[in-house]
Amino acid sequence: MRYEHEGGDPANAGLQHARVFLESVKAAHPWITYADLWTLAGVVAIEEMGGPTIPWNGGRTDYVDDSKLPPHGRLPDGAKGADHLRWIFYRMGFNDQEIVALSGAHSLGRCHSDRSGFEGAWVNNPTRFSNQYFRLLLSLQWKKKTLKNGVQQFVNYDEDSETELMMLPTDIALTQDKAFRPWVELYARDKDRFFEDFTKVFAKLVELGIQRDERGVITNADNEKGGYHSAPKKKATAGSPAKSTDDHVGPSEAEPLKEANKSFRARL
Repeated sequence: MRYEHEGGDPANAGLQHARVFLESVKAAHPWITYADLWTLAGVVAIEEMGGPTIPWNGGRTDYVDDSKLPPHGRLPDGAKGADHLRWIFYRMGFNDQEIVALSGAHSLGRCHSDRSGFEGAWVNNPTRFSNQYFRLLLSLQWKKKTLKNGVQQFVNYDEDSETELMMLPTDIALTQDKAFRPWVELYARDKDRFFEDFTKVFAKLVELGIQRDERGVITNADNEKGGYHSAPKKKATAGSPAKSTDDHVGPSEAEPLKEANKSFRARL
């Protein structure tokens, strides 16, 4: 994610805001790798928002270049359906149950039309981890809506509260696929089971590609060649030279992000 090829993947649009947020942590603890910092931030955020405690182990070294980055097109596209979800996640070793459990992360956050193209929140309280995403998928009527940018999503408008929630085509696909739907129904009625399964699959997600010995020490070649290497914190002023490839927020992009994040913090 430090390199434009991955950080700039359209499927990762918006994550630059989270990365900028974490620069103050990196500045205070320069020894930690970005690979550990970002995965740790994920499990801490979930727990702080009322979610389960997810096991986490450190030790990931930072890549020294972008030679091992995967090609674009390997991340989920919210505009597609069940076959696409399987094509994406089966390759990473996830089964149908795990795909549905991971989708429960949509109980957090929202979509922004200037990033993913979609617009709106999935649930009423998008800063509280819960199983509401599954309950709303089954209990509300979702109608297709075409946004001004031409993107299609599904929405439910509550006239009493005057609020509109949204679902992606991939979300609706979970209710229409005969193998996915039973897991949606289970997680909708059993919050504890959802938390249990999500804990396992998210821990699996942040360990993808990691090999450890019986002591938990990472044995990947990158670690063996030099141990635990932390990429340096980006310079104090936001942004980077236009020709830089080691730029996890993109040239000329970080300064407005920093200002936007200041405004966001002021509302907390």
